[in-house]
Amino acid sequence: MKAAAGKFPARTVRVKAPGKVNVSLDVGPLRADGYHSVASVYLAVSLYEEVAATSTETPGITVSISPDSTLDLDGVDIPLDEKNLAYKAAAIMADVSEHSTGVHLEITKRVPVAGGMGGGSADAAATLLACDALWNSGLSRDELAHLAAELGADVPFSLLGGTAVGLGVGDDLSPALAKAQTDWVLVAADYGLPTPEVFRTLDRLREAEGLDVAEPTAVDPKILQALRSGDADALSRVLVNDLQRASIELSPALRDTLGRGEALGALAGIVSGSGPTVALLTHNPAAAENLAEDLRHYGLTAFPVHGPVHGARIISDTLL
Repeated sequence: MKAAAGKFPARTVRVKAPGKVNVSLDVGPLRADGYHSVASVYLAVSLYEEVAATSTETPGITVSISPDSTLDLDGVDIPLDEKNLAYKAAAIMADVSEHSTGVHLEITKRVPVAGGMGGGSADAAATLLACDALWNSGLSRDELAHLAAELGADVPFSLLGGTAVGLGVGDDLSPALAKAQTDWVLVAADYGLPTPEVFRTLDRLREAEGLDVAEPTAVDPKILQALRSGDADALSRVLVNDLQRASIELSPALRDTLGRGEALGALAGIVSGSGPTVALLTHNPAAAENLAEDLRHYGLTAFPVHGPVHGARIISDTLL
């Protein structure tokens, strides 16, 4: 039986979880179930969402966005009800925890919204870990990852972090031993691209061209070799994203961003996931800092990051 709200001392558990870049993304044909099989290499990068989960005497789940968020969220529609992935994560944890209470989730947004970097998935991963600690659920990382898979393909990866190969619909994850650092500049757009629309656009483009696309079953080993060695030049030659052409079809300005980044010294550029965030690969941290500064002079929102980084982690646990 679940404990009554207020039985335990009020606490706030704060967790951060990383966004990701798809270093490679091969997309198969539309399946009968409406999904696409993929073969992708995920890289967790040093741009983090934070979730502060606070126990409340009032039953239920509430969600707010922190004023400390670094994104310009004017005009951005972020649901604060059961449509929010963090809300859904808290609801799942409440179902499996013996001593759940009411909880308020305050989300600090730093990963671009609908930007192809899994920001909402990072919120969900952070919430799973925060509620596990808040309610003393005692679940292992593997158990939390199993719950994460119910919320979406990117959630387990944000929970685990590092580098991983994703197959199936992206949720069949295998950690990759690629710990060497690579340095990137992320260029955020002031709009989002809904992932389903990007996939539909890719299907339409392929159909118009009569392309016969095979089911992807593995990633290019050259990508993993480059990540293992930290060889940015080798990695720049094998970046691939099948969704990129669809993202550019929906937002032609992305082509200009990619071109400007490379003209200013990026080794290569790629649209991250379904976009519209652009990831530009550089040689080292100093090159990333310089490139980001140059791009800002053109009015672009750019920030240097590196990867791989750890997955969701507790950063504070405070009695109130």
